Amino acid sequence: MRRTITKAGSLAAVSLFALALAQPAQAAQNGGAGAGAAAASASYFEFTDGHNTFVFKLTDPARIQQARAILSGADTENVSVMGTVVKTPASYNKPWKYQLAPDSVKFFSMAMEVCDASISYVNDHLSEVGGALLPKSTWCPWQSKLTREVTAP
Repeated sequence: MRRTITKAGSLAAVSLFALALAQPAQAAQNGGAGAGAAAASASYFEFTDGHNTFVFKLTDPARIQQARAILSGADTENVSVMGTVVKTPASYNKPWKYQLAPDSVKFFSMAMEVCDASISYVNDHLSEVGGALLPKSTWCPWQSKLTREVTAP
């Protein structure tokens, strides 16, 4: 019985691995012009921390799809926003003096307290980001909630 369960578990793991490898290839095929075109397109989303709003850019088709699934209510598990703070302003994210690196954005349900801070607190203490405040510049505002997709600037 144990050998059957082990074989079934191995088969499931291999199947999941194959599925994970197939998804990026399918995304590139569905992009029409290939992976370069899919990576070149960007989408913009807004989240709130309950007090302010923040706009971030996504370029990964899988992350864009995940954000849209969150907004539609199809994904209710990992709905908070996490990413790496870049200490330069972005034209699409005014009035904030920083942005999130598009390739670093992820969605989460739970995270360590050390990366939690409000939008305005990060802005007001930007010089401390990457040190005692938000080590490795990783920001995960616990109260973040995706609110909408916004048009490109």
